[in-house]
Amino acid sequence: MKDIEMGAIIIKADKKSNKLLSDLAKKLGGNVINLADEQFEDFAIGSAMDAAKTGETVDRNSILAKLRAQ
Repeated sequence: MKDIEMGAIIIKADKKSNKLLSDLAKKLGGNVINLADEQFEDFAIGSAMDAAKTGETVDRNSILAKLRAQ
């Protein structure tokens, strides 16, 4: 038997469209998780942070100097 690869999508839409899309996803056998705006923003920020990771580190004094300069 082949393994079924599963994924996820996030669609941000108005309330009426969200209801329609949610109902469709459920009819197709998908799981639907509703996110509050704050949860969506947290996810988006985390995703952007992951994409921007460089693997480099910065020493503490350098960060504090930048913060003090502002």
